[in-house]
Amino acid sequence: MMNALTKQLAIPHPVCRRLVIVFMLAVGIFASSTSTTVADQRQPIILLQVASGDSAAAHSLANKIAALSPKVDQEEANLLAQCAYVTVSQLRRQYRMFGTPIFNNFLIYHGIRKRGYCFQWAEDLLIALDTLKLDSLELHWGESNAGNWRENNCIVVTAKGQPFNRGIILDCWRHFGHLRWNAVIADEDPYVENRAYAHLVRAKSAAPANRHIVLQTKIDRSSKATE
Repeated sequence: MMNALTKQLAIPHPVCRRLVIVFMLAVGIFASSTSTTVADQRQPIILLQVASGDSAAAHSLANKIAALSPKVDQEEANLLAQCAYVTVSQLRRQYRMFGTPIFNNFLIYHGIRKRGYCFQWAEDLLIALDTLKLDSLELHWGESNAGNWRENNCIVVTAKGQPFNRGIILDCWRHFGHLRWNAVIADEDPYVENRAYAHLVRAKSAAPANRHIVLQTKIDRSSKATE
């Protein structure tokens, strides 16, 4: 039964996939041990194992996300913050981040590293966070200085229905592979939303060939410029 559920969910990212499986088990145990239910009672959420050095920052991010709107589910805010920190930590190891962001780009350009451009960090983070199937939050693709050497891409989280510029930036490329976040309007760079590219990333990751891999393969990036 559990295999059938996980196949139906079609969750590509292993960290978040394991979280959802554990969550389903927890819900089943909770339901079987309770004789009465309350319509608006919250089910327990199993926390991701955030590194001890990131736990305080993840807690602060969750509170900041929850403060976006009274309609934001605090449990979803917690889950998103934890998944973001765990995912970025995993990507940092897989990308073998070394030196400054620009130097890392140099290594990728010359084939010494296979992945780690700013748009690739954002792609993989978006795919991981999408597996959470959030109801009270939305994920957007943000970009600044598009088309020139200063271009950067990130993920922006907003409350459901909120405008892009009210959101919070989740960025890791500019910070040596470590997750940093701040309000869109407070950032030093002017970020705008690119819905078309977010759609392209999601469509590519949903393709049958990409459903069971840890990180998506490089997609056609003809609509974007080098960072």
